[in-house]
Amino acid sequence: MTSIQPGRAWHPVASSGDAVVRHVFQGRLLGRELAVWRADDGYVNVWENRCLHRGVRLSIAVNDGRELKCQYHGWRYSNRTAECTYIPAHPADAPARTICNRTFAVVERHGLVWTTLELDRPEDLPVLPDDGRPLALRPITVAAPAAQVVDALRSYDAGEDLRLAAEAELLLRFDRGTAPGLTILVQPSDATTSVVRGVLHGVAVVDRDRPPLDLLRLHNRALNRVRARVESDLGPLQAEQQEPELELLSEELAELPPLSRPGRSASLRVRVERKWPAGADVAGFALAPLAGHLPAAQPGAHVDVHLPNGCVRQYSVVNAPGEGDRYVLGVKREPDSQGGSSCLHDVVREGDVLAVSEPRNNFPLRRDAEHTLLVAGGIGATPLLAMAQTLAHHGLDHELHYFAQTEDHLAFRDRLATLGGSVRRHLGLDVAATKARLGEILAGYAPGRQVYLCGPGPMIEAAREVAAQCGWPVEKVHFEYFKNAQEIDKESSFEVALARSCLTVKVLAGQTILEAVREAGVAMPSSCEQGACGTCLARVIEGEPIHQDVYLNDAEKASGEAIMTCVSRSASPRLVLDL
Repeated sequence: MTSIQPGRAWHPVASSGDAVVRHVFQGRLLGRELAVWRADDGYVNVWENRCLHRGVRLSIAVNDGRELKCQYHGWRYSNRTAECTYIPAHPADAPARTICNRTFAVVERHGLVWTTLELDRPEDLPVLPDDGRPLALRPITVAAPAAQVVDALRSYDAGEDLRLAAEAELLLRFDRGTAPGLTILVQPSDATTSVVRGVLHGVAVVDRDRPPLDLLRLHNRALNRVRARVESDLGPLQAEQQEPELELLSEELAELPPLSRPGRSASLRVRVERKWPAGADVAGFALAPLAGHLPAAQPGAHVDVHLPNGCVRQYSVVNAPGEGDRYVLGVKREPDSQGGSSCLHDVVREGDVLAVSEPRNNFPLRRDAEHTLLVAGGIGATPLLAMAQTLAHHGLDHELHYFAQTEDHLAFRDRLATLGGSVRRHLGLDVAATKARLGEILAGYAPGRQVYLCGPGPMIEAAREVAAQCGWPVEKVHFEYFKNAQEIDKESSFEVALARSCLTVKVLAGQTILEAVREAGVAMPSSCEQGACGTCLARVIEGEPIHQDVYLNDAEKASGEAIMTCVSRSASPRLVLDL
């Protein structure tokens, strides 16, 4: 028998029946507590059993079918990736991507949920006979180390014609005549406790005239006899004196994932799983990962899509909560396209591989409002659809007002249908009628309300103007522009001092602050690079910025405390930034 490292091996940690709908099962392997839960899409998650905030066990968390919600302070974690998607104490901020629980590989097979603590080089999953319908037995917990349990199981006797046919570490297979009969696996919970799990093979063929319930009772009694014998032979004193013989997961694996490379990087490779008409002049794209899981996309997030023609474009992710197996994007064909939407509509096909960035969220959704208004124009519905689906899933009061030319111009009508009466359609209105309708929607501001705006620039400008007239505080009005349509002045030159880097750089005419900072060797993230998304924002310590972006609101611009380094400049000869 070849010895393997316990941490690298695959072990069963739950039965498929333990991962039931809206439940979290607590498992234990090699001294590590695990939270095992099944999402509504059928995916089984195996995570470290703790909330990253205060260490509360996630096995007592709320499984809403798409996320786990810690019951202590309400932190939420996404299906598949275990990324934190919402922190109630900081409702206006999108959680950093580094706030991510530890996940372990999962395979569901033979009626069992298997995992391994090795993240990079696990052993192969044990091969079990698979003729007929495998039947998982009731697990039996034994207060003894795994080695002693395996020794006792070699003489397993269930009153049937079973013979030991094969043995591997922590696995025994018994055959019944010439047919496979039973595989017994020993799950090492910790140094002094094990769980015995059995799988009956060929039940539907070999035992077609015998009720499975009789088989379950038969083996349950036999396994309990083994448990009683092992615990009796070991004795409580011996159990306490047993030296721990199992390797725990290296503490090196407890490190948080590294930050993604700054800039317009595309760390993910995705395949166009599906492309379809999602509305008039709108193409829908479902992008699935080539391997592994996609990072979670919070409502309001966008990804950079690197296109075959060299263009980089930003598109909002339409995903509902827990929809983590693909990114869904909506792309409107622009009549004056400079290569972005035309490439996606005319060149990209199903099966093509694209490079995309991890999701960025500079348009985060607060979930602490008494009532949330979502006002969308045209394809601006994409981030607001993600928000509406999130609010609906959590039962939070909201309305989605969708302005479009006709019914056919409404994007993702299948998703709109799931939102029911919260959707208000405003079709075929001219500029004056649109502004009048915005006045009706935004009238009667009251504390506890928030509004989110996304659509064409003129519509957002009109909505912000109306909101101000209706008494909405600027901090309650959130907006995201498709692009920055302002004319950008690049003629000035000035110095920028980088306080944290102890560098001073010269920003030349025709050069952006972002470009000058990067040339000096300071990493700076960016996305749209036209002053619309907020990714390259920097804090101003000293100096007078000239704002040329559409990301900051009027109050933020007036304060002079922040600047978008991709488009804005300095009115003073010297600008000191917190970089």
